[in-house]
Order: sequence, then C-alpha cells, then structure tokens
Amino acid sequence: MALEKYNQKRDFSKTKEPKGVKKKNSQEKIFVVQHHWASKEHYDLRLEVGGVLKSWAVPKGPSYNPKDKRLAVMVEDHPYDYKDFEGIIKEGLYGAGVVMLFDEGTYTLEDNPKKSLEKGFLKFELHGKRLKGIWNLVHFKENNWLLIKEADEFKNFVDIKNYKFSVRSGKTKEEIQNKKININLTNPDKIIFPKQKITKKDLFNYYQKVAPLMLPYIANRLITTKRAPNGVKGDTFFKKHFNENKYFKEKTITNKEGDKQKFYYLEDREGLLNEVEMNGYEFHLWGSHAFSYRYPNMMVFDLDPDTGMPLSKVREGVRDLKKILDELNLVSFLKTSGGKGYHIVVPIYTIKNWQTFRSVAKNIAKLMEYRYPTKYVSNIRLNKRKGKILIDWVRNTMGSTTVAPYSIRIKNGSVSMPLKWSELDKIRPDEITIDEALKRIKRKDPWEGYFDIYQ
Repeated sequence: MALEKYNQKRDFSKTKEPKGVKKKNSQEKIFVVQHHWASKEHYDLRLEVGGVLKSWAVPKGPSYNPKDKRLAVMVEDHPYDYKDFEGIIKEGLYGAGVVMLFDEGTYTLEDNPKKSLEKGFLKFELHGKRLKGIWNLVHFKENNWLLIKEADEFKNFVDIKNYKFSVRSGKTKEEIQNKKININLTNPDKIIFPKQKITKKDLFNYYQKVAPLMLPYIANRLITTKRAPNGVKGDTFFKKHFNENKYFKEKTITNKEGDKQKFYYLEDREGLLNEVEMNGYEFHLWGSHAFSYRYPNMMVFDLDPDTGMPLSKVREGVRDLKKILDELNLVSFLKTSGGKGYHIVVPIYTIKNWQTFRSVAKNIAKLMEYRYPTKYVSNIRLNKRKGKILIDWVRNTMGSTTVAPYSIRIKNGSVSMPLKWSELDKIRPDEITIDEALKRIKRKDPWEGYFDIYQ
C-alpha cells in the first residue's frame, strides 16, 4: 500500500523507473538526492524508512546556510531501487524531464524515523559525498515541510550549485540528455607512449571510463596539467593558467604582491575529456577547491626515497607515517605515486588557512624525522637525504600541487592508483598500468569512505 500512489502515476511500459516493490529494511539507512529538471527544476530528497524512500521535493535544493529555510514538499513514497535511477523520463509521462544523481550515502537518526515523521520533526545526520552534517525537516502545514541545516561544523560549507555532474556517473545534465557526450578527438591514432604503443584514443577511452571515480577528487579543484602534444618522446609542458575554452572554468587569484593570475578548473567529465583532447594526460591538484581556494582540505605526504634505496624501506616508511597519523586521529589513504614512492592523503576540513595547514604538515614530517633520525628527513635539500627517505610535506602550500588519483604519469605511463592499506606490500609505486587500472576500477573502491572523513 505504501507504494500504491507511486505505481498508479507511472506506466512502466514507457518509463525506465523501477516498479514500486517494498524491500526489507537495510542495516544502514540510505539516502539519495536527485536533481530533477521536470516542469520545474528541483531536488528530490529521499530517506529510507521501512523499506521505502520517503520523499520530499525541494525547489531550491538543500542549503548549507542555517539561516535558509528551504521548502520541502512531501510527495509519494518511492521504491528503494529508485536510489539508482538516473536518466530521462519521456515527455508526456509523470515527472517528465532529466534526473541526475546529485548525492548518495547513509544517514543516522537518533529517534525512530516513523515516530519522527508522526511528530513532524526529523533531525538526521547525512553521510554523503556532498551533503554532510546534521539537517532538520520540520512540518508546518499539509505536505509542506522546511529543510534547515543545523549550525554544526559544516554550516556554510559549500554552495551546492557548484556541483554540475552526477555523483555516480560523472555525467552532466546535457550528457544524460545525450545532446552534448561527442568531443571531437583529433589525431586519435597518434602514438603517445611508443614503448607500450598507447594512442591518444586509448588515453581518451581510459579517462572516459575512470571519470566517475576520478571526478569527485578533481572536479571544481584548481589544477595543473602536463601536456604532451607530440607524445612523451616530444616536448612536454605544464599548464596551469586559464585560456578561453567553453569546457574550462576560470578562477582569478591575487597574490601577495597584488598581481592577478587566472587559473583554471574542470567541472565535469566533458572538461576532463577535453583536456585529453588538448593533449593533457597528467593531472595535478591543488589542496583546495576553486570556490574556496583559501581553505585547504587535502593534505598529502610523498615518500621520496634516496637513489638505490630498497622498496622494503619505502614501505616501512609508509607504515611509520601511518602510525603517527593514527596517533593523531587523522584518517589517511594510500595511493601509488606512479613513480618511486607512495602518497599518503589525509582529508582535513577544519584548518581554515594555508599557513596553519602548512605548519601542521611540516610538524608531522619533522616528528617523523625526530622519532626516526636515521631513516627520514624533512629537508628537501639533496645533501640532507643521503641514505634516507624524504617526507615531502612542502606540497601542502597554497599553489602547490600533487598528482591526482587515477591520473596517468607521462614519464612512464603508469597510474597514480588508490590502494587499500593491505595492498602496500603487494604493489610497487609504478606498477599499475592503464590496463590494470581499468580492471581495478571494477572492484570495490579502495578509498570508500574518503568523503565521510571530515576532520
């Protein structure tokens, strides 16, 4: 009976929406938000309760500003499987328009959700990739509720309008409509990596396939790319400044001297693929997003061994650094550098300026050096590194970059690949090839939970 209204409104011979079948309660309560361009653009907030998705249409979408009281109109329950729906509802059908998965994750609620609904007040915490923290749904008349952000550590965190692509597929609204997907790839058969016989088309196809996993880390973040117009045997150069291109977005930043520089960032899969079309094959990230570039949120340590040092020592260094981060209650993630060492990435969202951020990273590296003086060094000068591993913390500086997860490295064609911690002793820093990376992305995400860690 809970899904009767839902089923009555839909002709399942004409729509790809799932039929209304109630599911058993899952152990973790899921939520989903779908951006819906119907007769009126809105966002659909859905919370799993009793095997169905309780649903509210939010015309202006969720707001991180606690002062905003967003109207949320309760609509018919949706089936649990609606959490996976993204696509087009054909003209003439109920809800006709484009549906894009805006966010997904789990939620927690102190009270029983059914009792909370009866009371007309739900206070819940979202653990999504884009929506975080405590939110309130307050009933005030008929089917009308208010969606209000709690004034917690995530208040005013981000404007949701900055997110232009699906949280799962990486597609924009236009790509879902299939009106925008064909970037004109020039010279597709040009050999980029002669040794491996990898063409430009191969690289384009690689980034097309990894886009859904890569975009959450790279989209809306200031970038520098390494371009190789004539393949890796020709001249290569780094690009970090904006030039006119409909696929790229501009961010003007004024430095300490008062000089203005135009940097650039990508919003979606089309931007990513167009960079490949422009011969950009290696992606490096700032430690902050473009729309909040003064607020760093990604700390990275690069373990760079002295020449000739055995890999076993590098792995030992990774474990030693993780131990210190664990002691500091900092959750960390591991990836291959694609070169000689490993990268350890720490998502941090509570340090409000680059000066403090840089100092924290430096002090962690110096603690490594102090605790193990014969093994590690935090000074980048070559004469200080003899027989030791450099704990490179300097990239945690405004304007510095680090290679992006899933990026190809031009120098050898390997991939900077996210790993599970249990894989440290099994995979070399330069071992993951493009083909191996494409196999690995079909498995469970080794960095699952990355966006849940707000410290």
